[in-house]
Amino acid sequence: MAFPDCAAPIGNSCAGTSGNRGTSMKLPEELQFMANARMAQKTTNARMDGRVCIITGSTSGVGYRAAKRLAQAGVHLVMVCRNREKAARIQKELEREYTAQIDVVLADFSRLVEVWKVADILLANYPRIHVIINNAGVHNTQPAWNEDGLETVFCVNHLASFLLTRLLLDRLIESAPARIIQVNSQGHRFGGLDLEDLNWERRRYRGLQGYGASKVAQLLTVWELAEKLKGSGVTINAMHPGEVRTNIGMNNGLLYRWYQRYLLWWILKDPLISGEAIYYLAAAPEMAEVSGRFFNQTIDEKPASHALDRSLGKRVWAISEKLTGLYELQLSFEESL
Repeated sequence: MAFPDCAAPIGNSCAGTSGNRGTSMKLPEELQFMANARMAQKTTNARMDGRVCIITGSTSGVGYRAAKRLAQAGVHLVMVCRNREKAARIQKELEREYTAQIDVVLADFSRLVEVWKVADILLANYPRIHVIINNAGVHNTQPAWNEDGLETVFCVNHLASFLLTRLLLDRLIESAPARIIQVNSQGHRFGGLDLEDLNWERRRYRGLQGYGASKVAQLLTVWELAEKLKGSGVTINAMHPGEVRTNIGMNNGLLYRWYQRYLLWWILKDPLISGEAIYYLAAAPEMAEVSGRFFNQTIDEKPASHALDRSLGKRVWAISEKLTGLYELQLSFEESL
């Protein structure tokens, strides 16, 4: 697949790209993401008053900062969270600080049955859905499997967001213009995706590759869905939120938690920058028709080559439908084309 410079598999040519590369030597393509992280990021002052926005994983870090920025802009915010106490505390905080309406729906994304249930709740209560931000994620250093026998990281980071998006897709189309944002990661560059061993039964589990596999799968399905959504008024993009302080991985052992909190923490940035980047992708007028792209915060960027294999993407799509219990995608808007 040709993917020169900032071109992406689907969508407009370099719309949404910014920053001055100046006259400095350009890094090799596989390292350009490091330079992009240092570029000036885009922001927007566009308001989103009254628009219904669903965000998952919003009680800390990147999701929390994104939720605050969205509430500040007047959205009707629906937080899909796992922890009832944390969610209630954030809800009260946002309602106190801003005038936006904040709702909470509880779900554990390591259990796909709960994703089905939360989708039913959302469809029953929100006649319009304008933005979905799939931010919930997990990183494990040791292998773990859920009650369905699915490797937990792959389930939470890819299958759950794939399933939720698919179940809400017709509602998004009915509400168009609408946007889907997949909070991905430069961790996709670690690779690790093996369709013959998604559950790591034949390989030794490595946390970074397990995480990378989930993010590669998510990216591959972004390109597929962007193509399917052409002409629908719904866009989908993926983004890396930056090297920021979050609680992801703090479910692991003492050594990992010590390393993250006392060594890594000090070189990472405030997730405030991630919230601003997500908000830009959700609200900026110039992003209205941009779809099928990967952004390093707000900089249009080429993902790793293994995340651009469209034939592999079609296989991942089919496997993801099977693992989540979905049917072959039939979009309602296509009937009118």
